[in-house]
Amino acid sequence: MGRLRDGFGGFFNNRWLVFVAAMWVQSCAGIGYLFGSISPVIKSSLNYNQRQIARLGVAKDLGDSVGFLAGSLCEVLPIWAALLVGAVQNFVGYGWVWLIVTGRAPTLPLWAMCILIFVGTNGETYFNTAALVSCVQNFPKSRGPVVGILKGFAGLGGAILTQIYAVMHTPDHASLIFMVAVGPAMVIIALMFIVRPVGGHRQVRSSDGSCFSFIYSVCLLLAAYLMGVMLVEDLVTLSQTVVTIFTGILFFILLVPIVVPVWLSFSEEQRDPADEALLPERQKQEPGKSEHDAHEIIFSEVEDEKPREVDLLPALERQKRIAQLQAKLAQAAAEGAVRVKRRRGPHRGEDFTLTQALIKADFWLIFFSLLLGSGSGLTVIDNLGQMSQSLGYDNTHIFVSLISIWNFLGRVGGGYYSEIIVRDYAYPRPVAMAAAQVIMAIGHFFIAMGWPGAMYVGTLLIGLGYGAHWAIVPAAASELFGLKKFGALYNFLTLANPAGSLVFSGLIASSIYDMEAERQAQEHHHNQQKLRSIYLGFLNLEEPLKCEGAICFCLTSLIMSGLCIVAVVLSMILVYRTKIVYANLYGKSRS
Repeated sequence: MGRLRDGFGGFFNNRWLVFVAAMWVQSCAGIGYLFGSISPVIKSSLNYNQRQIARLGVAKDLGDSVGFLAGSLCEVLPIWAALLVGAVQNFVGYGWVWLIVTGRAPTLPLWAMCILIFVGTNGETYFNTAALVSCVQNFPKSRGPVVGILKGFAGLGGAILTQIYAVMHTPDHASLIFMVAVGPAMVIIALMFIVRPVGGHRQVRSSDGSCFSFIYSVCLLLAAYLMGVMLVEDLVTLSQTVVTIFTGILFFILLVPIVVPVWLSFSEEQRDPADEALLPERQKQEPGKSEHDAHEIIFSEVEDEKPREVDLLPALERQKRIAQLQAKLAQAAAEGAVRVKRRRGPHRGEDFTLTQALIKADFWLIFFSLLLGSGSGLTVIDNLGQMSQSLGYDNTHIFVSLISIWNFLGRVGGGYYSEIIVRDYAYPRPVAMAAAQVIMAIGHFFIAMGWPGAMYVGTLLIGLGYGAHWAIVPAAASELFGLKKFGALYNFLTLANPAGSLVFSGLIASSIYDMEAERQAQEHHHNQQKLRSIYLGFLNLEEPLKCEGAICFCLTSLIMSGLCIVAVVLSMILVYRTKIVYANLYGKSRS
């Protein structure tokens, strides 16, 4: 009986339970991806035009990316409180929109609707931040896989919620807005006391590798299943019973990962709590301080006196040589032969505040590389419907579904392969980001050429590359700038997404598309004027401009491809600058 009680205690404090609960939380953090599904009912109910809907879309993108408040609250409030704030924002924002759309509340001006959409979507930044902060702290030595899997589930959130909505089988499309308002809030409230740091660095097990393999298998099964269901539902008319069965299987796959914490908590491998209590706690440190700061001084001459070939030695030998050099410098300092100065700030790999990180070149290299890479990918995602229509595809929904799946696999795969790079080779993680950007550049080129099947290849490559960014960047930021202020650092970096979308989609892509559409419209009306001048008064340009042919996005895609190449250059500069940092972080584990 006592062992069973200990098992339950270990279960609720198991870091794998926190990880699985965070996966479920992240499944609710993709509500922004559903905007394309709820915007038509908003447009028809409130008599909006496409320009007004586009403004609501901008508010959605800003709400999805502006997470300063979420990052700050996660530093001063318990994780459960931050999650509760996000759930309230989500419920109030989209709940109010639902009341307006259904006529239960008075109609508000457009600017007020933008605020409601912003507030509702901004709730997911709390879900993202709380899940990432908790799990990165619980799995400090497995940041790539953890971030990749969590961000992957966020990318699949829209597909999961869409499948759940299909079960409702209601002709009232406004009910999707109601589900977006109520569903995530209920899930978050149910899990908010589970997602938290639990001292996961003291729960390392020999079976952790097998557990991650199992979770990866579930992720691949989930992605394959959702893709199959989407294709079947898109091509075949299914009965409500079959749709319900499909959704039941989806819930079962989502629940399968709970096997991991249950098995670890009640298996023989579970450590005795008394033994676990004897494990050393992490040293209590102030923000921005490291173990070497205990003496409050550093030897400024170590880097100057250290021979260059020392950095090329194996980790243990390098540490011995540096220790010998420090001993000599300490003796020289005691004799007054060298000057010792006080430390002015943290070094890469230690804990930075956001203010300290903002003056570092490495931080801005990450930011602008992310802006160019993910910004170009988001441009394709935002314009996917028009891209596919211009190339002659009638069913645009299939590409939206496909890029969602590739996005998910890119996030999971990006975390997995970048972890191999740092763990097995002690090489900088940003090299994986450079590889993802090369893949995206090829994908943009395929779309620009407009070859047969180019949309399928382009969405595959761009979806994989775009998703990989969101697994690699958070992990790299935590490695270079520490975990202490990770929430604030992560949420600042996410600003690259709307910034890139604003410039690339809002200015470049839309301007080129409208210019080409106007040219085609003028040619069309010129030809019709020759044939039937009597109808000229009815042939005005009040109809929405529509562009046809590969020319519509050819120049835009080539520009996006070029920007990805620039992003590769920035990423490789970052790789060159951080080689020593990663050698120090992971070289010891290799040796």
